[in-house]
Amino acid sequence: MSIPDYQSLLLPLLKAVADQQIYTLRVLYERLSDEFGLSHDERAELLPSGNQPVIENRIGWAKTYLKKAGLLEYPKRGHVRITERGLSVLQQDYRQLKASDLKQFEEFQSFTSQSNKAGDEAEVLEAITSEQATPTEAIEAAYQRLRTELATEIMAQIKDLSPIFFERLVVDLMIKMGYGGSRKEAGEATKASADGGIDGIIREDRLGLDTIYLQAKRWDNVVGRPEIQKFAGALQGERAKKGVFITTSSFSREARDYVNNVDNKIVLIDGERLTDLMIDFGVGVSTGQVFEVKQLDSDYFSE
Repeated sequence: MSIPDYQSLLLPLLKAVADQQIYTLRVLYERLSDEFGLSHDERAELLPSGNQPVIENRIGWAKTYLKKAGLLEYPKRGHVRITERGLSVLQQDYRQLKASDLKQFEEFQSFTSQSNKAGDEAEVLEAITSEQATPTEAIEAAYQRLRTELATEIMAQIKDLSPIFFERLVVDLMIKMGYGGSRKEAGEATKASADGGIDGIIREDRLGLDTIYLQAKRWDNVVGRPEIQKFAGALQGERAKKGVFITTSSFSREARDYVNNVDNKIVLIDGERLTDLMIDFGVGVSTGQVFEVKQLDSDYFSE
């Protein structure tokens, strides 16, 4: 079974505490996961940020909405209990409780209107209560869309520029990732190769205890096993142990299988991973806007 959205969790969560006992969030996470028959992998599936399991995030938001509507209360940190209003809602025999059903409560309307004071209250309420994703998931999904669009723009720029620029870009990326020491040191270590098998050499660390040989291919076609074999042969000719093959395209399955069966340590970086690394390490990109998502510091409010 797929992971339920937060609205599908509203009524089950309310029913799970219908006996008016105090429950920890951990107990509720496990109980609802069992109720929906979630597998181990589904329970462990993380948000794109990797900060929290998806099911815990969705249960957490369902809990928040029920609390804001006055159906749940927090008797102490990390614990929940149903309220008299929550019991009365259960008596109405809802087949499914949706976020839009919570609009009947003034407290929930106040909560949704305050979520965006600059916007129209009705529009804000509709935006929050009509979506299946939690606010956290909506923010992360928007971030991933922006990141994907940026990656596409980066690759388009790379393909419009010269192979020499691409080789310089690769060195810049390696430096940002902690290899090669300074830009000057990396520049001294990088060299052209007559046999075409190696595009450059960069120090693995600032002391130069080891070296990494580079191959940079600004290609559109898939890089196959022959190209990787050629690179591996060039490494052996230099008695080198480590190499990085970077391309703007992709690698065939045979190429990826081949690097797992050679003595040299060869890392393959395709176009998708290349743009991801450039974004992560700030190569060719700049920060436009920064949004901080704050959360309550429960420790501060404890007596």
